Amino acid sequence: MAGAVVPSELDAAAIRELLRLMLRQRLLDDLMLTVQRQGRVGFYGPATGQEAAVFGSGWALEPQDWILPALREGGVALMRGYPLEDYLAQCFGNSLDASKGRQMPCHYGAAEQNYATLSSPIATQLPHAVGVALGMKVQHKSAVCVGYMGDGATSENDFHTSLDMAGRLNLPLVFVCQNNQWAISVPFEGQTASSSVAIKAVAYRMPGVRVDGNDVFAVYRAVKDAVDRARSGGGPTLIEALTYRMGAHSTSDDPSRYRDESVTEAWKAKDPIARLKRYCSREGLMDEASIDGLEKTLFAEIRETLNRVEAADALVPLASMFEDVFADRPWFLDEQLADAERFGVVTGH
Repeated sequence: MAGAVVPSELDAAAIRELLRLMLRQRLLDDLMLTVQRQGRVGFYGPATGQEAAVFGSGWALEPQDWILPALREGGVALMRGYPLEDYLAQCFGNSLDASKGRQMPCHYGAAEQNYATLSSPIATQLPHAVGVALGMKVQHKSAVCVGYMGDGATSENDFHTSLDMAGRLNLPLVFVCQNNQWAISVPFEGQTASSSVAIKAVAYRMPGVRVDGNDVFAVYRAVKDAVDRARSGGGPTLIEALTYRMGAHSTSDDPSRYRDESVTEAWKAKDPIARLKRYCSREGLMDEASIDGLEKTLFAEIRETLNRVEAADALVPLASMFEDVFADRPWFLDEQLADAERFGVVTGH
């Protein structure tokens, strides 16, 4: 991060906090990958190598803003106050899971943090983001919606429809694409003839900005400018954070089967966390011993929380399937529950 341009509003405390958040996410992802490989959870999608894009963008938002995430933005929910215990419980889908095991692991929803539950189908969150932003505009709220996506989402109809509608309606919406250059096994150049994601904004008459996605300061600046513009009535922006997926797409993937991992190794030299560590050390914000101590403290906190969550009751009561469907449960669900109890479906007999 030599020659980094640091936004003036990011003081020493803010930079140290960004490093803490990025380190925690890396440690959390590394541990949860191990947990999944041991068969303790069914699925996990890490943000390894993309932490600057996640937290740089998230730091630019206000509490009233809404997030429509893709797969790798769970750290934004954590940054906004989503409890780590809830984050881990969602992965296990056990009795501590607020969503009662109804979503596959890594599909967080955090209502108090204005973080919508992600959906696995690619790009379906973008029309939802348009709807949220439209609601904000109609209600004259001083709020902005951020719709996250990966580069693969830009090949979907929902992407084009959403940008077109956001532009035509001049919505308070910022599209943030984490271009990690792989849509699972399809390289970016195999998806489009365009030279970048950002250039696609031209067709919808909105600004398109390409930024170094491994520079947390650059990501913050680009997203903050776009958010401020949207909040003031200037309309939507498309931001492309160019980064690289250091690991697998998810625990269901083996990238060594389709990509040259020597390229991956070259990108590891641009690791966003290593870059921020070097900056903090060079500027006297944190020395190596302090950073090492922080990592140990964070890992201990993560491990303690994981142990507590995993020790909880493994199963959500089956009777919960009849809950949260209607505000007042109708007669036919009461009948179904009674039948389930009569035949021992929800009692275990």
